[in-house]
Amino acid sequence: MSEFNVIGKSIPRTDAVQQVTGKIVYGEDLYRPHMLYAKAHYSAYPHARILHIDIRRAEQMPGVKAVITHKDVPDNRFGFNVIDQKVLAEDKVHYRGDCIAVVAAETLKQAEAAAAAVKVTYEELPPLFDPFEAMKQDAPVIHEELSADNISHHLKIRSGDTEQGFKESYLIEKNVFKTQKVEHAPIEPHVALSELDPDGKLIVWTSSSRVFQYSGVMTKVMKIPMHMMQIKSPAVGGAFGGKNEVMLEPWVALLTQKTGRPVKMVFTREEEFRTSTIRHAYTITYKSSVSKDGKLLAAEIDAVSDCGAYLAQGKSQLMKAIVHLCGPYYVPNVKIDGYLVYTNTLVGSSMRGMGVPQACFACESQMDILALKLGMDPWEFRSINMFGSKGYLPNGQVINAEAMRKTYLRAVELYNGTARKEVRT
Repeated sequence: MSEFNVIGKSIPRTDAVQQVTGKIVYGEDLYRPHMLYAKAHYSAYPHARILHIDIRRAEQMPGVKAVITHKDVPDNRFGFNVIDQKVLAEDKVHYRGDCIAVVAAETLKQAEAAAAAVKVTYEELPPLFDPFEAMKQDAPVIHEELSADNISHHLKIRSGDTEQGFKESYLIEKNVFKTQKVEHAPIEPHVALSELDPDGKLIVWTSSSRVFQYSGVMTKVMKIPMHMMQIKSPAVGGAFGGKNEVMLEPWVALLTQKTGRPVKMVFTREEEFRTSTIRHAYTITYKSSVSKDGKLLAAEIDAVSDCGAYLAQGKSQLMKAIVHLCGPYYVPNVKIDGYLVYTNTLVGSSMRGMGVPQACFACESQMDILALKLGMDPWEFRSINMFGSKGYLPNGQVINAEAMRKTYLRAVELYNGTARKEVRT
Protein backbone atom coordinates (compact mmCIF):
# COMPACT_ATOMS: atom_id res chain seq x y z
CA MET A 1 0.00 0.00 0.00
CA SER A 2 2.95 2.34 -0.54
CA GLU A 3 0.98 4.36 -3.10
CA PHE A 4 -1.38 5.62 -0.36
CA ASN A 5 -0.58 8.49 2.01
CA VAL A 6 -3.13 7.53 4.69
CA ILE A 7 -4.48 4.01 4.07
CA GLY A 8 -2.25 1.45 5.73
CA LYS A 9 -0.35 4.10 7.67
CA SER A 10 -0.32 4.62 11.44
CA ILE A 11 -1.63 8.11 12.12
CA PRO A 12 -0.74 9.49 15.58
CA ARG A 13 -3.35 11.40 17.57
CA THR A 14 -2.73 15.12 17.34
CA ASP A 15 -3.57 15.64 21.02
CA ALA A 16 -1.52 12.72 22.38
CA VAL A 17 1.41 14.86 23.60
CA GLN A 18 -0.95 17.32 25.30
CA GLN A 19 -2.74 14.48 27.06
CA VAL A 20 0.33 12.72 28.45
CA THR A 21 1.92 16.00 29.54
CA GLY A 22 -1.25 17.25 31.24
CA LYS A 23 -1.47 20.36 29.05
CA ILE A 24 -4.77 19.55 27.41
CA VAL A 25 -7.71 21.72 28.53
CA TYR A 26 -10.93 19.98 29.54
CA GLY A 27 -14.20 21.65 30.46
CA GLU A 28 -13.45 21.49 34.16
CA ASP A 29 -10.18 23.34 33.55
CA LEU A 30 -11.94 26.40 32.10
CA TYR A 31 -11.84 29.52 34.25
CA ARG A 32 -12.78 33.15 33.67
CA PRO A 33 -12.16 36.24 35.83
CA HIS A 34 -15.21 37.23 37.93
CA MET A 35 -16.77 33.85 37.15
CA LEU A 36 -19.85 32.74 39.07
CA TYR A 37 -20.58 29.16 40.14
CA ALA A 38 -23.94 27.47 39.52
CA LYS A 39 -25.78 24.78 41.46
CA ALA A 40 -29.21 23.28 40.86
CA HIS A 41 -32.19 22.42 43.03
CA TYR A 42 -33.67 19.09 41.94
CA SER A 43 -37.02 17.43 42.53
CA ALA A 44 -37.71 15.78 45.88
CA TYR A 45 -40.10 13.28 44.24
CA PRO A 46 -40.10 11.04 41.15
CA HIS A 47 -43.64 12.14 40.20
CA ALA A 48 -45.48 15.17 41.56
CA ARG A 49 -47.27 18.37 40.70
CA ILE A 50 -45.49 21.59 41.55
CA LEU A 51 -47.80 23.87 43.53
CA HIS A 52 -45.38 26.64 44.45
CA ILE A 53 -41.70 27.55 44.06
CA ASP A 54 -40.23 29.94 46.64
CA ILE A 55 -36.78 31.37 45.81
CA ARG A 56 -36.90 34.43 48.07
CA ARG A 57 -34.57 33.09 50.79
CA ALA A 58 -32.13 31.76 48.19
CA GLU A 59 -31.96 35.16 46.46
CA GLN A 60 -31.04 36.90 49.74
CA MET A 61 -28.23 34.55 50.76
CA PRO A 62 -24.58 35.70 50.80
CA GLY A 63 -22.86 35.79 47.43
CA VAL A 64 -25.95 34.99 45.36
CA LYS A 65 -26.20 37.00 42.15
CA ALA A 66 -29.13 35.29 40.41
CA VAL A 67 -31.69 32.52 40.75
CA ILE A 68 -33.60 31.23 37.72
CA THR A 69 -36.79 29.17 37.43
CA HIS A 70 -39.05 28.26 34.50
CA LYS A 71 -40.25 31.89 34.43
CA ASP A 72 -36.81 32.94 33.17
CA VAL A 73 -36.72 30.53 30.21
CA PRO A 74 -37.87 32.09 26.90
CA ASP A 75 -38.97 28.73 25.45
CA ASN A 76 -39.22 26.22 28.28
CA ARG A 77 -39.50 23.00 26.28
CA PHE A 78 -37.06 20.95 24.30
CA GLY A 79 -36.36 17.45 23.00
CA PHE A 80 -35.31 15.58 19.87
CA ASN A 81 -38.08 13.48 18.30
CA VAL A 82 -40.75 14.64 20.76
CA ILE A 83 -40.69 17.97 22.61
CA ASP A 84 -41.48 16.41 25.99
CA GLN A 85 -38.91 17.90 28.38
CA LYS A 86 -38.80 21.23 30.20
CA VAL A 87 -35.56 23.16 30.61
CA LEU A 88 -36.68 23.84 34.19
CA ALA A 89 -39.64 22.01 35.71
CA GLU A 90 -42.78 24.12 35.68
CA ASP A 91 -46.01 22.34 36.60
CA LYS A 92 -44.82 18.75 37.14
CA VAL A 93 -41.73 16.73 37.91
CA HIS A 94 -41.36 13.36 36.18
CA TYR A 95 -38.23 11.98 37.91
CA ARG A 96 -35.81 12.88 40.69
CA GLY A 97 -33.42 14.40 38.14
CA ASP A 98 -35.80 17.18 37.11
CA CYS A 99 -34.27 20.58 37.84
CA ILE A 100 -36.54 23.27 39.31
CA ALA A 101 -34.20 26.20 40.02
CA VAL A 102 -30.55 27.10 39.47
CA VAL A 103 -28.45 29.51 41.53
CA ALA A 104 -25.38 31.53 40.53
CA ALA A 105 -23.12 32.74 43.34
CA GLU A 106 -19.60 34.04 43.97
CA THR A 107 -18.39 30.71 45.37
CA LEU A 108 -19.39 27.10 44.94
CA LYS A 109 -20.28 26.74 48.64
CA GLN A 110 -22.53 29.79 48.48
CA ALA A 111 -24.27 28.38 45.41
CA GLU A 112 -24.78 25.01 47.11
CA ALA A 113 -26.27 26.62 50.20
CA ALA A 114 -28.63 28.81 48.18
CA ALA A 115 -29.78 25.91 46.00
CA ALA A 116 -30.64 23.96 49.14
CA ALA A 117 -32.63 26.97 50.41
CA VAL A 118 -35.10 26.88 47.49
CA LYS A 119 -38.50 25.72 48.80
CA VAL A 120 -40.93 23.78 46.61
CA THR A 121 -44.45 22.74 47.53
CA TYR A 122 -45.61 19.52 45.86
CA GLU A 123 -48.67 17.36 45.38
CA GLU A 124 -47.19 13.88 45.23
CA LEU A 125 -48.44 11.61 42.40
CA PRO A 126 -48.21 7.80 42.08
CA PRO A 127 -44.82 6.95 40.55
CA LEU A 128 -44.22 4.27 37.94
CA PHE A 129 -40.88 2.48 38.07
CA ASP A 130 -41.66 -0.59 35.94
CA PRO A 131 -42.50 -0.33 32.22
CA PHE A 132 -44.96 -3.24 32.40
CA GLU A 133 -46.85 -1.49 35.20
CA ALA A 134 -46.75 1.70 33.13
CA MET A 135 -48.29 -0.12 30.14
CA LYS A 136 -51.36 -1.22 32.10
CA GLN A 137 -54.64 0.39 31.06
CA ASP A 138 -55.33 1.90 34.48
CA ALA A 139 -51.79 3.24 35.03
CA PRO A 140 -51.42 6.97 35.76
CA VAL A 141 -50.29 8.80 32.62
CA ILE A 142 -46.89 10.47 33.00
CA HIS A 143 -47.18 12.86 30.05
CA GLU A 144 -50.91 13.44 29.79
CA GLU A 145 -50.31 16.47 27.58
CA LEU A 146 -48.78 14.23 24.89
CA SER A 147 -50.60 10.92 25.01
CA ALA A 148 -53.43 8.93 26.56
CA ASP A 149 -51.01 6.25 27.76
CA ASN A 150 -47.33 5.75 28.65
CA ILE A 151 -46.22 4.10 25.41
CA SER A 152 -44.06 6.69 23.72
CA HIS A 153 -43.50 4.58 20.59
CA HIS A 154 -44.58 1.20 19.26
CA LEU A 155 -42.37 0.10 16.36
CA LYS A 156 -43.11 -2.98 14.27
CA ILE A 157 -41.26 -5.22 11.83
CA ARG A 158 -43.14 -7.86 9.82
CA SER A 159 -41.55 -10.25 7.33
CA GLY A 160 -42.92 -13.53 5.98
CA ASP A 161 -45.54 -15.66 7.75
CA THR A 162 -44.61 -16.48 11.35
CA GLU A 163 -47.75 -18.55 11.92
CA GLN A 164 -46.80 -20.89 9.09
CA GLY A 165 -43.15 -20.85 10.20
CA PHE A 166 -44.11 -22.13 13.65
CA LYS A 167 -46.41 -24.80 12.17
CA GLU A 168 -43.51 -26.25 10.17
CA SER A 169 -41.08 -26.27 13.10
CA TYR A 170 -39.40 -29.19 14.82
CA LEU A 171 -38.63 -27.21 18.00
CA ILE A 172 -40.13 -24.03 19.45
CA GLU A 173 -38.27 -22.21 22.22
CA LYS A 174 -39.47 -19.17 24.18
CA ASN A 175 -37.37 -17.25 26.70
CA VAL A 176 -37.31 -13.89 28.45
CA PHE A 177 -34.08 -11.88 28.62
CA LYS A 178 -33.50 -8.78 30.71
CA THR A 179 -30.78 -6.14 30.62
CA GLN A 180 -30.12 -3.48 33.21
CA LYS A 181 -29.74 0.29 33.11
CA VAL A 182 -26.13 1.46 32.82
CA GLU A 183 -24.61 4.82 33.71
CA HIS A 184 -21.81 5.96 31.37
CA ALA A 185 -19.62 7.24 34.25
CA PRO A 186 -17.01 9.09 32.18
CA ILE A 187 -14.01 10.36 34.13
CA GLU A 188 -15.05 13.95 33.32
CA PRO A 189 -18.61 14.78 34.44
CA HIS A 190 -20.93 17.17 32.61
CA VAL A 191 -19.46 20.68 32.48
CA ALA A 192 -20.71 23.94 30.98
CA LEU A 193 -19.44 27.51 31.05
CA SER A 194 -21.14 30.53 29.51
CA GLU A 195 -19.85 34.04 28.86
CA LEU A 196 -20.59 37.15 26.80
CA ASP A 197 -18.09 38.46 24.29
CA PRO A 198 -17.66 42.25 23.84
CA ASP A 199 -20.31 42.51 21.10
CA GLY A 200 -22.92 40.74 23.25
CA LYS A 201 -22.67 37.31 21.63
CA LEU A 202 -23.41 34.48 24.06
CA ILE A 203 -20.65 31.86 24.11
CA VAL A 204 -21.36 28.49 25.72
CA TRP A 205 -18.61 25.96 26.36
CA THR A 206 -19.85 22.40 26.81
CA SER A 207 -18.29 19.01 27.54
CA SER A 208 -20.14 17.60 24.52
CA SER A 209 -18.69 17.31 21.03
CA ARG A 210 -22.10 17.74 19.33
CA VAL A 211 -21.90 21.50 19.05
CA PHE A 212 -23.99 21.82 15.88
CA GLN A 213 -26.87 19.83 17.34
CA TYR A 214 -26.68 21.90 20.51
CA SER A 215 -26.85 25.13 18.50
CA GLY A 216 -30.32 24.31 17.18
CA VAL A 217 -31.71 23.43 20.60
CA MET A 218 -30.05 26.31 22.43
CA THR A 219 -31.12 29.07 20.02
CA LYS A 220 -34.70 27.78 20.23
CA VAL A 221 -34.68 27.69 24.04
CA MET A 222 -33.02 31.11 24.36
CA LYS A 223 -34.98 32.65 21.46
CA ILE A 224 -31.93 34.35 20.02
CA PRO A 225 -30.61 34.23 16.43
CA MET A 226 -27.85 31.72 15.74
CA HIS A 227 -25.32 34.46 14.85
CA MET A 228 -25.64 35.75 18.44
CA MET A 229 -24.69 32.44 20.02
CA GLN A 230 -21.63 30.25 19.69
CA ILE A 231 -21.30 26.72 21.10
CA LYS A 232 -17.74 25.58 21.78
CA SER A 233 -16.28 22.32 23.00
CA PRO A 234 -12.94 21.91 24.78
CA ALA A 235 -11.34 18.49 25.06
CA VAL A 236 -13.94 15.97 26.23
CA GLY A 237 -12.94 13.64 29.04
CA GLY A 238 -15.12 10.72 28.01
CA ALA A 239 -18.77 10.55 27.00
CA PHE A 240 -19.71 7.17 25.46
CA GLY A 241 -23.00 8.69 24.27
CA GLY A 242 -23.85 10.22 27.64
CA LYS A 243 -23.17 13.82 26.60
CA ASN A 244 -25.41 13.96 23.56
CA GLU A 245 -28.30 15.74 25.27
CA VAL A 246 -28.60 19.42 26.10
CA MET A 247 -28.83 19.55 29.88
CA LEU A 248 -27.06 22.18 31.99
CA GLU A 249 -26.08 24.44 29.06
CA PRO A 250 -29.32 26.53 29.06
CA TRP A 251 -29.05 27.00 32.83
CA VAL A 252 -25.63 28.66 32.73
CA ALA A 253 -26.54 30.63 29.58
CA LEU A 254 -29.63 32.10 31.26
CA LEU A 255 -27.63 32.97 34.38
CA THR A 256 -25.01 34.75 32.27
CA GLN A 257 -27.76 36.73 30.54
CA LYS A 258 -29.20 37.66 33.92
CA THR A 259 -25.91 38.66 35.58
CA GLY A 260 -23.72 39.69 32.66
CA ARG A 261 -20.94 37.52 34.10
CA PRO A 262 -19.37 34.18 33.15
CA VAL A 263 -21.07 31.23 34.85
CA LYS A 264 -19.70 27.73 35.25
CA MET A 265 -21.38 24.52 36.38
CA VAL A 266 -19.81 21.12 36.99
CA PHE A 267 -21.88 18.07 37.88
CA THR A 268 -20.84 16.10 40.93
CA ARG A 269 -20.69 12.34 40.55
CA GLU A 270 -23.99 12.17 42.44
CA GLU A 271 -25.58 14.52 39.91
CA GLU A 272 -24.24 12.37 37.07
CA PHE A 273 -26.00 9.34 38.53
CA ARG A 274 -29.14 11.27 39.40
CA THR A 275 -29.60 13.51 36.37
CA SER A 276 -27.70 12.40 33.27
CA THR A 277 -28.94 9.88 30.71
CA ILE A 278 -28.30 6.12 30.86
CA ARG A 279 -28.44 2.98 28.70
CA HIS A 280 -32.00 1.69 28.33
CA ALA A 281 -33.07 -1.35 30.31
CA TYR A 282 -34.80 -3.99 28.18
CA THR A 283 -37.10 -6.95 28.69
CA ILE A 284 -37.08 -9.09 25.55
CA THR A 285 -39.47 -12.01 25.09
CA TYR A 286 -37.93 -14.17 22.37
CA LYS A 287 -39.83 -17.01 20.70
CA SER A 288 -38.19 -18.84 17.80
CA SER A 289 -38.51 -22.10 15.92
CA VAL A 290 -36.11 -24.37 14.06
CA SER A 291 -36.23 -27.34 11.72
CA LYS A 292 -34.82 -30.74 12.69
CA ASP A 293 -31.54 -29.97 10.90
CA GLY A 294 -31.13 -26.68 12.82
CA LYS A 295 -32.42 -24.11 10.33
CA LEU A 296 -34.15 -21.10 11.86
CA LEU A 297 -37.73 -20.86 10.60
CA ALA A 298 -39.56 -18.15 12.53
CA ALA A 299 -39.17 -15.58 15.32
CA GLU A 300 -41.72 -13.61 17.30
CA ILE A 301 -40.07 -11.06 19.57
CA ASP A 302 -41.44 -8.45 21.98
CA ALA A 303 -38.91 -5.87 23.17
CA VAL A 304 -39.95 -3.51 25.96
CA SER A 305 -37.53 -0.62 26.49
CA ASP A 306 -37.67 1.52 29.65
CA CYS A 307 -37.65 5.06 28.26
CA GLY A 308 -37.47 6.76 31.62
CA ALA A 309 -39.02 10.18 32.20
CA TYR A 310 -38.32 11.64 28.75
CA LEU A 311 -37.79 10.39 25.22
CA ALA A 312 -34.35 11.88 24.40
CA GLN A 313 -32.95 9.62 21.64
CA GLY A 314 -35.00 6.61 22.70
CA LYS A 315 -36.82 6.16 19.40
CA SER A 316 -33.55 5.90 17.45
CA GLN A 317 -32.10 3.32 19.83
CA LEU A 318 -35.33 1.26 19.78
CA MET A 319 -35.27 1.14 15.98
CA LYS A 320 -31.63 0.01 15.99
CA ALA A 321 -32.44 -2.63 18.61
CA ILE A 322 -35.37 -4.25 16.79
CA VAL A 323 -33.51 -4.26 13.46
CA HIS A 324 -30.70 -6.27 15.11
CA LEU A 325 -32.85 -8.64 17.18
CA CYS A 326 -32.31 -11.54 14.77
CA GLY A 327 -28.56 -10.96 14.67
CA PRO A 328 -26.51 -11.97 11.62
CA TYR A 329 -28.80 -14.94 11.00
CA TYR A 330 -31.35 -15.55 8.27
CA VAL A 331 -34.86 -15.94 9.65
CA PRO A 332 -37.46 -16.17 6.85
CA ASN A 333 -40.47 -15.34 9.03
CA VAL A 334 -40.25 -12.53 11.56
CA LYS A 335 -42.65 -10.58 13.75
CA ILE A 336 -41.09 -7.99 16.04
CA ASP A 337 -42.80 -5.47 18.32
CA GLY A 338 -40.74 -2.84 20.10
CA TYR A 339 -42.24 -0.70 22.86
CA LEU A 340 -40.69 2.43 24.32
CA VAL A 341 -42.39 3.12 27.64
CA TYR A 342 -42.30 6.19 29.89
CA THR A 343 -41.51 5.62 33.58
CA ASN A 344 -40.60 7.97 36.44
CA THR A 345 -36.96 6.93 36.29
CA LEU A 346 -33.65 8.09 34.81
CA VAL A 347 -33.83 9.08 31.15
CA GLY A 348 -32.65 6.43 28.71
CA SER A 349 -30.78 7.69 25.67
CA SER A 350 -27.73 6.95 23.57
CA MET A 351 -24.94 4.76 24.88
CA ARG A 352 -22.41 2.91 22.76
CA GLY A 353 -24.28 0.53 20.49
CA MET A 354 -27.63 2.39 20.78
CA GLY A 355 -29.86 -0.58 21.73
CA VAL A 356 -27.83 -3.15 19.79
CA PRO A 357 -25.93 -4.65 22.79
CA GLN A 358 -29.27 -5.45 24.47
CA ALA A 359 -30.60 -7.01 21.26
CA CYS A 360 -27.42 -9.03 20.71
CA PHE A 361 -27.48 -10.35 24.27
CA ALA A 362 -31.01 -11.69 23.76
CA CYS A 363 -30.36 -13.05 20.27
CA GLU A 364 -27.09 -14.84 21.04
CA SER A 365 -28.47 -16.26 24.29
CA GLN A 366 -31.41 -17.64 22.33
CA MET A 367 -29.03 -19.18 19.75
CA ASP A 368 -27.09 -20.94 22.53
CA ILE A 369 -30.30 -22.31 24.06
CA LEU A 370 -31.58 -23.56 20.69
CA ALA A 371 -28.28 -25.29 19.95
CA LEU A 372 -28.33 -26.93 23.38
CA LYS A 373 -31.90 -28.17 22.91
CA LEU A 374 -31.00 -29.58 19.48
CA GLY A 375 -27.83 -31.20 20.80
CA MET A 376 -25.75 -29.22 18.31
CA ASP A 377 -22.41 -27.47 18.70
CA PRO A 378 -23.23 -23.72 19.14
CA TRP A 379 -20.56 -22.90 16.54
CA GLU A 380 -22.08 -25.27 14.02
CA PHE A 381 -25.61 -24.04 14.71
CA ARG A 382 -24.56 -20.45 14.05
CA SER A 383 -22.66 -21.39 10.91
CA ILE A 384 -25.77 -23.08 9.47
CA ASN A 385 -27.91 -19.98 9.99
CA MET A 386 -25.40 -17.20 9.42
CA PHE A 387 -25.65 -14.88 6.43
CA GLY A 388 -23.63 -15.85 3.38
CA SER A 389 -22.00 -13.19 1.25
CA LYS A 390 -25.21 -11.16 1.43
CA GLY A 391 -27.57 -10.75 4.36
CA TYR A 392 -31.14 -9.54 4.76
CA LEU A 393 -32.10 -7.91 8.05
CA PRO A 394 -35.72 -8.22 9.28
CA ASN A 395 -36.55 -4.73 7.97
CA GLY A 396 -35.43 -5.70 4.46
CA GLN A 397 -32.06 -3.97 4.63
CA VAL A 398 -29.45 -5.72 2.51
CA ILE A 399 -25.93 -5.91 3.92
CA ASN A 400 -22.63 -7.18 2.58
CA ALA A 401 -21.85 -10.02 5.00
CA GLU A 402 -18.77 -11.52 3.35
CA ALA A 403 -16.26 -9.99 5.78
CA MET A 404 -18.42 -10.94 8.78
CA ARG A 405 -18.64 -14.59 7.74
CA LYS A 406 -14.91 -14.83 7.00
CA THR A 407 -14.12 -13.30 10.40
CA TYR A 408 -16.42 -15.79 12.13
CA LEU A 409 -14.92 -18.80 10.35
CA ARG A 410 -11.38 -17.62 11.13
CA ALA A 411 -12.34 -17.21 14.81
CA VAL A 412 -13.63 -20.79 14.84
CA GLU A 413 -10.39 -21.96 13.24
CA LEU A 414 -8.27 -20.19 15.84
CA TYR A 415 -10.37 -21.23 18.81
CA ASN A 416 -8.69 -23.84 20.95
CA GLY A 417 -10.42 -27.24 20.87
CA THR A 418 -9.94 -27.84 24.59
CA ALA A 419 -11.45 -24.46 25.40
CA ARG A 420 -14.43 -25.23 23.15
CA LYS A 421 -15.04 -28.43 25.08
CA GLU A 422 -14.91 -26.54 28.38
CA VAL A 423 -17.39 -23.96 27.09
CA ARG A 424 -19.86 -26.64 25.99
CA THR A 425 -19.75 -28.40 29.35
